[in-house]
Amino acid sequence: MKGHIRRRGTRSWELKFDLGTDPLTGRRRIRYHSFKGTKRDAETELARLTTAAVDGNYVDPSKLTLGEYLDRWERDWAAVNVSPRSREGYSAILRLRVRPYLTNVRLQKLRPVNLAELYAKLLREGGQRGRGLSARSVGHVHKVLHKALVVAVEWSLINQNPAEPVKPPPAASTEVEILTEDQVSAVLKGMSGRSIYPIVGVALATGMRRSEILALTWADVDLEAAKIRVEHAVEQTKGSLRLKGPKTRHGRRVIALPTSVVTILRAHRVDQQTFRLRLGMGKLPTNALLFPGDSGGLRRPDGVSLLWRRAISSLGLPRVSFHALRHTHASQLIASGMDILTISRRLGHGSPAITLGVYGHLFANTDDRAALIIDAAFVRATTD
Repeated sequence: MKGHIRRRGTRSWELKFDLGTDPLTGRRRIRYHSFKGTKRDAETELARLTTAAVDGNYVDPSKLTLGEYLDRWERDWAAVNVSPRSREGYSAILRLRVRPYLTNVRLQKLRPVNLAELYAKLLREGGQRGRGLSARSVGHVHKVLHKALVVAVEWSLINQNPAEPVKPPPAASTEVEILTEDQVSAVLKGMSGRSIYPIVGVALATGMRRSEILALTWADVDLEAAKIRVEHAVEQTKGSLRLKGPKTRHGRRVIALPTSVVTILRAHRVDQQTFRLRLGMGKLPTNALLFPGDSGGLRRPDGVSLLWRRAISSLGLPRVSFHALRHTHASQLIASGMDILTISRRLGHGSPAITLGVYGHLFANTDDRAALIIDAAFVRATTD
């Protein structure tokens, strides 16, 4: 199969190749593609296109619809580059929020105005029973579409990403859920003796995510040194549970434990060992999970959240998510005056900027203290 490259600009090229004779009309089928990059990259792209044509996998970009492209993106990009849970979420967003409205639009005809109209329609009537979606939900639609269309540019199916200039509707900022000192005390007292108590204790004492706690094995816990090593997290999808690594390198971390939680975990280990011996299962292995499911394998994160909701309801506490324990831990560290870098590392954030983005408002009460510190410095400088 023949192909040619013709320069159109400093870094732009026209790719031309022959698809052979149309069996219906008997005419030669010539295809043209625009490409930006080096000549070598253009040659590579031409080879890819001609190979796809020989294999029967070539799709004319001028006729490719957005729906057809999203099928390819989910199959050939998302399936390889994102986790199963993220892929499940992307698929649901595209199925419910994009495909019903734009699936038949030609990919090369897709314009920013089409996406702006989609977002406005979703805000008006994109939810269940014709109710409008929240701005935050529409923002998720924009993020997925933008990500998908970035790949379309990389694959030379379109020259520009039509989602780039479009601004999603601004989402109202929401305060993070934080338990007060009295509520923390009520949680610890009211849940003592319940199966969820050790999990709650670890969450409050370490700020670990629910998925990270459920991935812990006894090999990750050093009770003598009062340390926990975070290496994995449990990922839950519709059909399965699996262990996965952290999103960032800072997700792998070692967290110091307070003495009170070491005591809780020692008691939990004894209970777990006693249960195993009662069933004739022998000594607790080091790779045993701290908080296994009923069958001894990974525990479902949503099952823990259900236990949590039932427990706080029975205690008459405000309905907050299990994730509020992580926020509460962070707020206590901030109130103690701990520096932002240490807090960020303890929480496993990718950078302190993420920590500030979530908890920045909690640092507001330190401004008066900053003024006092500077004032003291002025006093020392003028009296020395």
